[in-house]
Amino acid sequence: MDTWEFNKAAGAVLAALLLMFGTATLIDIRMSGKLDKPGFTLPVTAPQATDAAATTAAAAGLNFGEVAGLLQKASAENGQAAFKRCTTCHTPDKGGRNATGPNLWGIVGRPKATAGGFNYSEALKSKGGEWSYEDLANYIHDPRGFAPGNKMAFAGIKDNAELADLLAYLRTLHDSPPALPN
Repeated sequence: MDTWEFNKAAGAVLAALLLMFGTATLIDIRMSGKLDKPGFTLPVTAPQATDAAATTAAAAGLNFGEVAGLLQKASAENGQAAFKRCTTCHTPDKGGRNATGPNLWGIVGRPKATAGGFNYSEALKSKGGEWSYEDLANYIHDPRGFAPGNKMAFAGIKDNAELADLLAYLRTLHDSPPALPN
């Protein structure tokens, strides 16, 4: 018996076994009813209805209390280094021009969407109020989550220490820096 004959015999035996066990398995599956309803049922609970801003911040993972604690000892120099990413769209100079984004001189404490000569999105115009440290932290952490529909194309800063450093730097862009949050 040469190898060709052996391969044919082995293939026939394997095909017979596959046919027997495959048919038995298909019959078992069909009889168990597992094919009647495709997929799996996953245990999912509906989220609790809460304040929308708190839900957005919690979903994004920002804890402003932690950022505020870090802000007390944050480094404006490290924040200036982090701000280099922002200079592609923003200028930090007093009386500076608007670019793709508005000039950020005096941003802390300034009413939202009020930099002269800049065309803000409706999403940001509708926010109202002033830029507090907490609002800035939430916005810089997750711009799309803070104001859905705004124009800022930035993924956000997720590291709380880096965020605190950036806020410390933004505080220096002011003639009389606002007090830090407690």
